[in-house]
Amino acid sequence: MSSLRNQRAVVTGGSRGIGRAIVEALLAEGAIVTLCGRTEESTATALAELAHPNAHGIAADVSDPADVARLFHFATERMGGVDILVASAGIGIYKAAGDMEIADWKRTIDINLTGAFLCSHQAIQSMRKTGGGFIVHLSSLAGRNPFAGGAAYNASKFGLNGMSEAIMLDHRNENIRVTTIMPGSVDTDFSPRSSGKPSDWKIAPADVAAMVVAVLSMPARTLVSRVEMRPSRPPK
Repeated sequence: MSSLRNQRAVVTGGSRGIGRAIVEALLAEGAIVTLCGRTEESTATALAELAHPNAHGIAADVSDPADVARLFHFATERMGGVDILVASAGIGIYKAAGDMEIADWKRTIDINLTGAFLCSHQAIQSMRKTGGGFIVHLSSLAGRNPFAGGAAYNASKFGLNGMSEAIMLDHRNENIRVTTIMPGSVDTDFSPRSSGKPSDWKIAPADVAAMVVAVLSMPARTLVSRVEMRPSRPPK
């Protein structure tokens, strides 16, 4: 297994939820991490709570090309380069298609799909300079299983799955590996069916983070291109 010690990672959506768990797991493995939060307040709070010398952070809107360029400039200044991108920033707006505002559709696609592309595009430029790297896209089982009220979210995740595999095929011979991780029900307040209370049957954010670490730790000769994660014993 490959070591993550001193590997330089950018984690979007890293101030809370799954992204925050991924940041904590990478730091525990000895990586250097730049997390990206949606707001300056959430980013500062996460950094204060982490209180780790290898944790850096900046607020950025991943759907804004200028903000994404600023994020990667910041990360390169702080860490000297980028070896890993974990694109976990995302939003969920759940409404029937006929009731959805056009702005809600656009915002979902802009963050969940275009944001992942913009961050991957920047990461590839950096990785080309250093001889390779690893991109992990946090998708969802909603990227293959539509549900009522999920028109925008499903579209963003179906698109992300296809884009992620295309990027993998585009750049695998440049020593840039790309993995898509597709969790099902995760115990956060993100799901449209979330009660906001802890659940003992759902996947924990730490479980997704452990999968990210496992994928990143694979020998360089091996690529896990897609991972599906489900609760072991969902309620009947």
